[in-house]
Amino acid sequence: MFDWEDLRHFLAVAQAGTLSGAARRLKVDHATVSRRLTALETALQMRLIDRLPRSCRLTLMGEQIFRLASQMEASAFAIERAVHAAQSPFIGKVTVSAPPVLATNVFAKQVLTFHRQHPDIQLSISSQAQQVSLSRREADIAVRLSRPMEASSVTRRLGVMTFALYASRDYAYRHQPATWEFIAYDAQYADMPHQHWLLAVAGSRPIVCEVSDITSQHVAARTGIGVAGLPCFLGDTDPTLERLPFDGDAFSREIWLVVHADLKHSTSIRTVTDFIVDSVSKSDLGSNLL
Repeated sequence: MFDWEDLRHFLAVAQAGTLSGAARRLKVDHATVSRRLTALETALQMRLIDRLPRSCRLTLMGEQIFRLASQMEASAFAIERAVHAAQSPFIGKVTVSAPPVLATNVFAKQVLTFHRQHPDIQLSISSQAQQVSLSRREADIAVRLSRPMEASSVTRRLGVMTFALYASRDYAYRHQPATWEFIAYDAQYADMPHQHWLLAVAGSRPIVCEVSDITSQHVAARTGIGVAGLPCFLGDTDPTLERLPFDGDAFSREIWLVVHADLKHSTSIRTVTDFIVDSVSKSDLGSNLL
């Protein structure tokens, strides 16, 4: 019989496509992943993965075992969710994954109030631009800026976050659109809808700097370096910024709350989802949310 822990490492390699990617996912070193994979192949007396210079490729038998292992992993996470949902009310930690702009400017501002009301729940707010898997228990609750597609999740549309162009009131060219320079995302976020919109508005006008998240773009805009595309709930409430009229399409992102169906009846999960909805309603988003 093979070691179940070895199978978990094999699954991570198959999902990540590289040993280093699996190591990051499992929070172990590269050598541990390699050793575990070798141990599994030795126990099964069969090669499961071809280790190429820059990637790992499943063999035919590796693909078959990967499908079976994925089913086992799904069942294991289902057990975790069932146990979590059955735990005593108001006990334990609840992890919320949220886009950085909302995690920083909405939810983090309300954590003291939540703690005073529910001291037995440890609220963990994970600021993440990328989507996480609720099925894999990478978070208990997620707030997303696009409509969730997972059939296993319960979703709720919170509203719409609208965007506009802003610059510091000290920005020398704020009334000269032809000379505007723009604050954009760096290359790793080239596929984000926000970046596509901003670059379309900028057209042939230059990008003066690149910043990896909206809150940092907000700070950069306040320095007077250039024009940023910011959520209106940030830009309109900052007296140092001025909203700039522009020719181009309007832009907005839908805000969705997502919970795995297995956890929807958990008292602690319901308490935190209520906190999320309440935090949004109390924030400066105002009429930008429905």
